[in-house]
Amino acid sequence: MDVPARPRVVMRGITKTFPGVKALDGVDFTLAPGEIHALLGENGAGKSTLVKVLTGVLAADAGTVELDGVPIRVASPAAAQDLGINTVYQEVNLVPTLSVAENLMLERQSSRFGLISWRKTRERAEAALARLKIHVDVGRSLGSCSLAIQQLVAIARALDRDTRVLVLDEPTASLDAHEVEGLFTVLRDIRARGIAIVFITHFIDQVYAIADRITVLRNGRFAGTGTIAEVPRMRLVTLMLGKQIESHYAERPTTESIDQTGAPVIAATGLGRARWLEPIDLSVRAGEVVGLAGLLGSGRTETAKLLFGAERADKGSLVIDGVPVTLRSPGQAIRMGFGFCPEDRKHEGLILDLSVRENLILALQCRRGWWNRVGQAEQNRIAAEMIAALGIATPDAEKPVGQLSGGNQQKVILARWLAAKPRLLILDEPTRGIDIGAHAEIVGLIRRLCREGLALIVASSELEEIVAFSHRVAVLRDRRKVSEIVGADITQSTIVEAIANS
Repeated sequence: MDVPARPRVVMRGITKTFPGVKALDGVDFTLAPGEIHALLGENGAGKSTLVKVLTGVLAADAGTVELDGVPIRVASPAAAQDLGINTVYQEVNLVPTLSVAENLMLERQSSRFGLISWRKTRERAEAALARLKIHVDVGRSLGSCSLAIQQLVAIARALDRDTRVLVLDEPTASLDAHEVEGLFTVLRDIRARGIAIVFITHFIDQVYAIADRITVLRNGRFAGTGTIAEVPRMRLVTLMLGKQIESHYAERPTTESIDQTGAPVIAATGLGRARWLEPIDLSVRAGEVVGLAGLLGSGRTETAKLLFGAERADKGSLVIDGVPVTLRSPGQAIRMGFGFCPEDRKHEGLILDLSVRENLILALQCRRGWWNRVGQAEQNRIAAEMIAALGIATPDAEKPVGQLSGGNQQKVILARWLAAKPRLLILDEPTRGIDIGAHAEIVGLIRRLCREGLALIVASSELEEIVAFSHRVAVLRDRRKVSEIVGADITQSTIVEAIANS
């Protein structure tokens, strides 16, 4: 759709800097009344910061905001709501122990002489839901409702005032396909009433199912905008990745290291979890690297966590060395010789207050069991060997790991698993947020581990990395596997085509 003569929202030159990070750098964004506008970008693109400026959570360092042609300064979320700008977050910010009606009318209950009129409160709540064609008992507790109903209640609450702009931050992240379609029906009705909707999501298929226009941010900057017709899938993926995709990549891994004789180290068939990951088939052999490719939110991390037992599958089967296994916990996976380097190393991978040595021996200690303690002398030997082998820049093994650089923290996590001598190592974004030198060292380490017979699953948003070291690539989109690319067919262009078109 074309942008009307007077947009609902115009943001120009929005800049926001945090210590050491320019989160937004002169970003422009225009939103029309009666449109659903998808705001897209990878992690760190600036989507959340831009929305926080619009909704008064953050103050911009520079730039201007207009609402229906009038310059505004949004000083707080309450001020934004008074202006008709409302937000519904992925994690519904309501009270599950209260009723639907109480949540809808919270701080807005009908009262007389200081006493709440529960009859009128229920009537107002029912009317607010009826406007969205939602039928639910407003007397039941919100926590007893499905996630989809909770989302719709949050939207109904946001619209129970003079709303001009509705911001939806990942509203479908926890919904199944049927619930998503129900939500979209409501959004189309809201759009028809002239309300402007900002739709933040990582699901490409949903963008093309519901949005009128797309704006892409990348690394805090405006990357591009256009109607759905003007931004086909290939262009969208290219805008998000930030580069034109080359047709080939020079260096390819050989298959000499792959053990083709025995059973795969791990083989998943139809492995999945409701609202988490659609059933997936995936296997990896000793000496083989299987890459997991896809945009943010595609299911890379979800796949990695299911295979490591960090999240429990509720469908499908898992076979390890030819034997059916049910993984119930990461501890069980570690005892079977699996390792996992998570994407969020600070919160999920390291204990920042512990020393390098203490972090290094955690996996080995878990594999042995707490009744078979790793002695101090052995800890010191392992720490010294790993610090030397991976070139971890630290004055000694007793330095708190939280004081190391990002690249050296990543090396500590890798060293932890190498010390435990795993058979399968799952790496989720192993080079994110590290400097160029550490990046090259870690890519080289992945290649060496592969040659030494370790089975590797590597999830990465860096297509050059995936192409450089993968024997096979599972391409994911919207939390399901859409393609598998093998051998010489693995190029950046084939991966992007699979992400965009499969």
